[in-house]
Amino acid sequence: MRIFPGRNKEESLNTLEEIRDLYDRLAPGFLGLCYRYCGNHEDAEDIMHDGFLNIIRNFDRFKPRGEGSIEAWMKKIMINTALKYLRDNVKYKRLLFFGPDDGDLNLMDYNENGSYPDLSKEQLLHLITELPLGYRTVFNFYVMEDYSHKEIAHLLNCSENTSKSQLAKARARLQKRIKELVKNTEYEQSTASIR
Repeated sequence: MRIFPGRNKEESLNTLEEIRDLYDRLAPGFLGLCYRYCGNHEDAEDIMHDGFLNIIRNFDRFKPRGEGSIEAWMKKIMINTALKYLRDNVKYKRLLFFGPDDGDLNLMDYNENGSYPDLSKEQLLHLITELPLGYRTVFNFYVMEDYSHKEIAHLLNCSENTSKSQLAKARARLQKRIKELVKNTEYEQSTASIR
């Protein structure tokens, strides 16, 4: 069975080997990317596998544009696959909304230039996945993927102001959780030194 129509057996085999190498090299990072969007390891694996199937199906459409372009192309497909999964999956669909839902946050307490303690990647990832889905999605697009608010608004079918508001709320909530984490860590350290 040929992977790509119109190519001979040797070319298909080379392409399959290249895809396998790319998968082995990029799967751990893509799994982390998918996890950041859904916050669930099992769903992240499903998204990543669906994303790689989309990559394989569309591989003949890839046009090289310089060093690293295949990884960027694959990452874009992975992000689009994650977003489609969130939109189509009933479990997430009802959570992916943008409205006034967070009366407990005081955005005046949010300091964009605030300093953060040293957090491990795992701690930060965990805090990001704790965010409500709408906040987390905008945060991922803006902070992690470097999308503009205009691009986010287009992808999520919301206004640019909604995107900006969701980002501010996400940052405020993260800052609040980081302060709680620091406070708990300091408390644990002080009680450990008393013992």
